[in-house]
Amino acid sequence: MSEAVIQAPALALRHSPAYKWIVGITCMLGTFMEVLDTSVANVALPHIQGTFAAGTDEITWVITAYLVANAIVLPITGWLANFFGRKRLYLICLAIFTLASFASGIAPSLWFLILMRVIQGLAGGAMVPMSQAITLDAFPPEEHGYAAALYGIGAICGPIAGPLLGGWLTDNWSWPWIFYINIPAGLIAFYLAFTFIEDPDYLEKPEGKVDWQSLIFIAVGLGCLEVFLNRGDRYDWFDSVFIQVFAGLAFLGLALFIWRSLTARNPLVDLRIFKLREFSSGMLLIFLASFGMYGAFVCLPLFVQSLLNYTPTWAGIILAPSGVASIVAMGIAGYCAGKVDVRLLVGTGFLSLVIAAWMLTHLSLDTDIAYMIIAWLFQGFGLGLVLIPLATETIIRVPPKLLGVSAGMFNLLRNEGGSVGIAICTTILTQRAQFHHARLAEWITPYNPMAQLGSVQLAKGLYPHAGLDPSSTARLAQGVIGAEVTRQAFVMSFVDVFAFLVLVFVVALPFILLCKSPGKRQKGMVAMH
Repeated sequence: MSEAVIQAPALALRHSPAYKWIVGITCMLGTFMEVLDTSVANVALPHIQGTFAAGTDEITWVITAYLVANAIVLPITGWLANFFGRKRLYLICLAIFTLASFASGIAPSLWFLILMRVIQGLAGGAMVPMSQAITLDAFPPEEHGYAAALYGIGAICGPIAGPLLGGWLTDNWSWPWIFYINIPAGLIAFYLAFTFIEDPDYLEKPEGKVDWQSLIFIAVGLGCLEVFLNRGDRYDWFDSVFIQVFAGLAFLGLALFIWRSLTARNPLVDLRIFKLREFSSGMLLIFLASFGMYGAFVCLPLFVQSLLNYTPTWAGIILAPSGVASIVAMGIAGYCAGKVDVRLLVGTGFLSLVIAAWMLTHLSLDTDIAYMIIAWLFQGFGLGLVLIPLATETIIRVPPKLLGVSAGMFNLLRNEGGSVGIAICTTILTQRAQFHHARLAEWITPYNPMAQLGSVQLAKGLYPHAGLDPSSTARLAQGVIGAEVTRQAFVMSFVDVFAFLVLVFVVALPFILLCKSPGKRQKGMVAMH
């Protein structure tokens, strides 16, 4: 069957109002699959570890390898799309991602699984910015808000659905199914993309030779940066020679990449787009929003599972309603795009994020599920209002030829913001737990009469039920008090993390003023030319 026959539906729908929505949903499916796989494997790690009899340090490479590959390919996606053609590259990436998902499910060894995760990350990382660019091209300029909303559904709902879906599949089926679910979705997305997606007329193949130096520098810099961020807390950061080496290589690689990009005649990534104030401020804002989003995504499920004894499925249920709030917010932002000052939308979104993080600073061991869901609804609503305006007003200010580059940088800053946020939040969590434990334990001494009285009363309460002699019951009471001190120290450390996220979101507020209102778009685009 010829390609013309297969694409006949596309030709018939090309001028139909439904065409742009089909393209947008096709791209949203690809984005959702890729972003889902950044978090879906997290809850399944203990099961994968048991299958391959792997150590804790080895099994975390299943996550790290995917993130490293993502980081490497994101900034060069624009160049790759121009070189190979956006549609051709998108189809190749969909096919590779789907095949690598199948191979991950049948992996005979841990290192084969890690290799497939690298391939998944490379293919999936390139799909996301292309999905964003293709969707924006399919919609007319006045409807770019709706295009960004479709992209945002995949970008925001993926991390939310990941733990819930991964926990349910692992508990009720087995861990390979977290990868197998990509196969039918990938096949549907491939057919729709092959049938309906077309390359825009403005795409031109890059002139001159491939800038291999930039490619090597960015691969080393971003790859080492991801290893540094994802493994730093485990190795106690700069106390480890391993981390010192990767930090040095990351700094050197990124510095050389920036130098090469600014001096080469035909750079792999045109960094001149950062000369636009609106673009630069938008990138900073999406970095800070992702910083807080992923930091909170990691900490709240960890809190409810480790201290409140929730199952992974119930932890996912707490996060799930925020996806509905995000979709509602994205619909509002899409409708208001071009009609309401972007600064008002983004500012409202960040204020909602501040409220969510502030509510979570009041967590305790007695916090009920309704309170956490309400806080998370504010989180989801705020993310929807932040992501959509930034995904349109910052990216579409650059010339059309650089749309792929700007989309790649947008998603790179989104990913790196998440990686930095997770690294810093988990480090704060560990260090503040030690600090609070030391301070609380100072009061549990033989010289504190209140502490001794509490220990004696607890021992008397345990004695009729413990089945132990009085001396052993007293030691048991001391152990119970020690465990409670540890729990309370961790509660206080989680509160510190969310207080830090309040500060992060507040710091972002002044930079919103650097964004422009809808009527000033053309001037910025001319400046880039």
